[in-house]
Amino acid sequence: MKQHIRLGAVCLSRTTFDFNAAKELWADIRSQLAALPNVTLTAPENLVFEVDEAKAAASELARAEVDGVMIISGTFHLGHLALEIAKSVKAPILLWGLPELPYNGGKIRLNSVCGVNLNASNLYKAGIRNFRAVVRSDVDTDWVDALRALAVLKNSHIGIIGYRAHGFFNLSFADLSLYRETGILLDHYELSDMWNFPITDEEAAERKKDYLKVFDCSGISEAQLDKVARLAVKMKKFLDKNKLDALAIRCWPEFAAEYGISPCAAMSLLQSEDRILACEGDVEGAISMLMHRAVGAETPFLFDFSQVDFEKNHALFWHCGVAPCNLWDGKCNRSLDTYFAGGKGVTADFVLKSGEVSVLRLDSADGKYRVFIQKATAVPMEKELKGTYLKAVFDSPVQEVLAKVVNNGIAHHASVVYGTYLEPFRIAAKIAGWEVIE
Repeated sequence: MKQHIRLGAVCLSRTTFDFNAAKELWADIRSQLAALPNVTLTAPENLVFEVDEAKAAASELARAEVDGVMIISGTFHLGHLALEIAKSVKAPILLWGLPELPYNGGKIRLNSVCGVNLNASNLYKAGIRNFRAVVRSDVDTDWVDALRALAVLKNSHIGIIGYRAHGFFNLSFADLSLYRETGILLDHYELSDMWNFPITDEEAAERKKDYLKVFDCSGISEAQLDKVARLAVKMKKFLDKNKLDALAIRCWPEFAAEYGISPCAAMSLLQSEDRILACEGDVEGAISMLMHRAVGAETPFLFDFSQVDFEKNHALFWHCGVAPCNLWDGKCNRSLDTYFAGGKGVTADFVLKSGEVSVLRLDSADGKYRVFIQKATAVPMEKELKGTYLKAVFDSPVQEVLAKVVNNGIAHHASVVYGTYLEPFRIAAKIAGWEVIE
């Protein structure tokens, strides 16, 4: 489900142009906006002609605390109007121009594009750069989804349990830089907080049934299956009690050494139930997954850019066995295994389904944030490995994609989802002032 946002919209006009036509167009636009999913709309019905009207509209939008505002040039208009709105509404702006109508008696009727040009120039020269300009008759849903991707950050409760995995320095981040860039205040928990979470035997028994329905569990012992089921219950209840939208987990080395199993299989099942869980304490990976889900992508998961074949032009997206079990290819044996962590792994083993996939990583370096995005196709492959994995063919040569990752120091995890989700993150990055690497 897409992230809920509060959206503002206002239509500017001038009586020297065909404002009656603009009024009709505005009514149609308001209907389009009202039909958007998970949007609370604030859009004054009347056209805005004068400065006082712009101030009144701006006050209404500011009170609504909108996540973004559409400034539609119904016709050409006074340059004051958009500036008055930007002064009061501290949110990203879409400057929306309308295609010109057929001429009527040799006179241009809207001159809307010129209005967009005026507003863009005014805002830019005033130092306001968080705007996007479009000319179209329908809603720019990519911009709306970009607002969702940014809104989910400031509205989510994110935690880390333990710390980053041992030696994974590249998954570190600065708390206050993260807050500055996203609005996130991260909460920290100890691994023992989850391990010692109280549950009942009945709850564990019900979870065990789920595992037996989904996985071939013949490769693990009854005691290991019981630990996995109990951990899945503990993890879910821990998330619920702490009202966590996403959690980064230090999954090794302490889990296997002290709890007795790694959390991979527990995370695989819970992720299939729409929980955002990032392994190895990867907070920025968890954020990337949240951003994917915010724009409507289903069941995001983290992968390692594990293998490349330059000759055959494909890569292996692999991880030790944590991908959501609902993304199974439907053909191979979906099983649990103990190959990892000296026989204490209890990981999920399966090939992921084929289809178009999108990659996203919100990543920091030198105190600055950047967004890595790619599109690829997951192609069929045999189950030849332990863990969870897919074979990916990128739109660009895999050698070029790998070079972008390593030459820019991108972390070794990224979020993957099925479907094409790229443009909203380009727009969100521009709004936030983040570099885009693709």
